[in-house]
Amino acid sequence: MQNTPESKKLLKFFLMSAISFAIGTIHGTLQVLPPIRAWLDSIGSPYGGPGHMIDPLAHAHINLVGGLVMLGMGVTYYMLPILSGKSIHSWRLVDLTFWFTALGVLGFYFSQVGFGIREGFLFLDHPDEIPAVHHYYGLIISVSATTMATGFCIYLANIVMTLRNPS
Repeated sequence: MQNTPESKKLLKFFLMSAISFAIGTIHGTLQVLPPIRAWLDSIGSPYGGPGHMIDPLAHAHINLVGGLVMLGMGVTYYMLPILSGKSIHSWRLVDLTFWFTALGVLGFYFSQVGFGIREGFLFLDHPDEIPAVHHYYGLIISVSATTMATGFCIYLANIVMTLRNPS
């Protein structure tokens, strides 16, 4: 399968993985700087309050889903035909796997960071205003998490259908 048009479609998985690890590295470096760490701790990181949205939720998702899971998906789609002798069931589903997972994890990451920062400042200065922000938080996080989960389900279905192919 090396250097086929199909295998070149997998490059986006590896690029997304690298970009996610870069974002995660910058995020991790910033969150341990003393003034930022003190602010995060003051708003509940990592155990509760708005701080947990930034550390650990956003940081973990960009590294684990954006970095490792996207890498694993790309490697699986590349190696499965080699190891099983079967063609990938659907390259359209490969593309859908990528876009749903990538958009979901990026939406989740930036939502968590954005809401964490917004609610963090409110937590310290105007805690009574946090419920108004939560009104939007649940919907946006639900949409991004569902998008990400849809990508996972498409991936799993494509793998199962590939392995069930008689060829």
